[in-house]
Amino acid sequence: MIVAEQKPLDEVYEFAKKYKKVLIMGCGTCVTVCMAGGEKEVGIVANQLRLKAKENGDDFVVDEHTITRQCDKEFFDEETARKIKAADAVVSMACGVGVQYSAEVFPDMLVYPGLNTKFFGTNVEQGVWAERCAGCGECVVGDFGGVCPISRCSKSIMNGPCGGSSDGTCEINPDVDCAWQLIYDRMDKLGKLDELEKNQPIKDWSTARDGGPRTVKRDDVKL
Repeated sequence: MIVAEQKPLDEVYEFAKKYKKVLIMGCGTCVTVCMAGGEKEVGIVANQLRLKAKENGDDFVVDEHTITRQCDKEFFDEETARKIKAADAVVSMACGVGVQYSAEVFPDMLVYPGLNTKFFGTNVEQGVWAERCAGCGECVVGDFGGVCPISRCSKSIMNGPCGGSSDGTCEINPDVDCAWQLIYDRMDKLGKLDELEKNQPIKDWSTARDGGPRTVKRDDVKL
């Protein structure tokens, strides 16, 4: 899932106080799961803004609304459209994709981000999310026992290890696992260590962001 965290309230307040009516709009998928921008978080942020406005003597109205996904047009229903059009600005509590797509769907509306989008990750324990994918566009985890060297190695080394690890942790931080130690242990357990002797080709970064904004097209499902 896409993992994000809330922007500092003071930063969001600077957006909001410029307008007479602001809509705080949440998203019901990834950012709900990582407890950053779902209906509950929208309510908390909205109330915090109202209290701060009262304390500061600022006069603006804060409305709140959450939809299933801000990255799909079909979820911008009539009620959502009405709430957006009734506001002077929107603070989107979605990931960066949702913020941009909301602005595309409503090009006349100012849309501000309420979150900082961090990475593609997983929930490793209660309240802790960790990066697992960099969206490089050419998945190679099958060659490494299900551990991605692109996202989990600090240097994204494809033919590792680098030699800088210590006791199974990365040289950048003892709290960070060495990805290549994880890969070695995993391949050893699977009886596939010999496969690590194969030299990996130079990574084709054109499939990632180096190739510019990406698009996936499926002619079999297009209307």
